[in-house]
Amino acid sequence: MKNLLILIALILVGNTGIAQDKLYLIFEFMKVDNEQEQSYMETETFWEKIHVQRVKNGDILGWDLWRLQPGGEDQGYQYLTVSLYNDPLKMMSGAGDFEAALNAAYPNMSDADRTEEFNNTAKSRDLAKRVYLEQIAVTEDEFEMPIGTVAGINLMKATDGNFEKYENFETQIFQPMHQKEIDAGVRGNWSLMRYMLPVGSDVYASHIAVDMYRDYNQLFNSWAEAGPDFSEDQIQKIQEGLTSRDLKYKYMATLIRKVR
Repeated sequence: MKNLLILIALILVGNTGIAQDKLYLIFEFMKVDNEQEQSYMETETFWEKIHVQRVKNGDILGWDLWRLQPGGEDQGYQYLTVSLYNDPLKMMSGAGDFEAALNAAYPNMSDADRTEEFNNTAKSRDLAKRVYLEQIAVTEDEFEMPIGTVAGINLMKATDGNFEKYENFETQIFQPMHQKEIDAGVRGNWSLMRYMLPVGSDVYASHIAVDMYRDYNQLFNSWAEAGPDFSEDQIQKIQEGLTSRDLKYKYMATLIRKVR
């Protein structure tokens, strides 16, 4: 299985011309029953120390834990973890020495205690969906994403599989608008990510666009700002661009843990 993932990564690298200085991400959407909330928080506390060591060892660039809204038990997922990489091969193949990170995080933990922690991890949540992504566009900013950051996570699907039309719309029309908001101090960051896996006609989404704000106060203040005046040509381009994608679902996420 590991060799298969490496092969897939090599094919993707060859087909898309991926540069090694890009950002790659694994989004893992979690389902957590109401009665498991406390157990799940304990689970992520355990794993956070391991992720600290993985960053120190160069296995990953970072790791985040986000609380999702609406997030009700009948509304999809309640939490999202994000692992950051600078290399698609590392991401796809699970490269790195996990045992070294585990031993450094918990040098005195017995085998029995480790087994119990891993069992508790499985019991505390259902890892319902894993998505492999590459970041293809991002604004210029110095946003450091503090704890409490609020993000709009927009699951998009390019209509008729027309990735290029949709991506051009985001980068040529919306990205400059988002950049102006960042320069004005009413937004923290914006980025666009493309699915690497899974892919295919049955996949729920093809891209994720993320709008980041320092907190809900900045978000609500941005809504109160007067919008830009568009020319007829700009309005037409926006209307055409909106037909290039289907907004499948939007989560509001709050950052509650972060490792860098």
